[in-house]
Amino acid sequence: MNEPLRSQSLTPVDFDISKEPIPSDPGANPFKLVVDPAMRIRLRKALFDLIESHDQELARYVGEGSLALDSYKEYIELFAHSLKQTMGSRDGIAYLLKACGFEVTKEDINLQPETRWKVER
Repeated sequence: MNEPLRSQSLTPVDFDISKEPIPSDPGANPFKLVVDPAMRIRLRKALFDLIESHDQELARYVGEGSLALDSYKEYIELFAHSLKQTMGSRDGIAYLLKACGFEVTKEDINLQPETRWKVER
């Protein structure tokens, strides 16, 4: 289970979201989420680009020998930790906001937004 990383092979996965159809009725989903479908596609593309960037950087460090990994499990743990750090930062959120067309100063980014659920019973 903990095979060395170098003895395992990677198969690239293509996530081309540009070919996804834009939903004609965003309110028709089971979560009743009404968000601009084009903005959601921009957000997903920005997230995929961010994921790709993290993956390339980690792979570069491993390739250079400056980062040692014993298994894919460890790689995934480091990858997830790296994404968590980025997404919990003003820089990470600013990147997503800019990719979606918003110009917000980093000082105006709320790192702990309030979630206001509307529960109907």
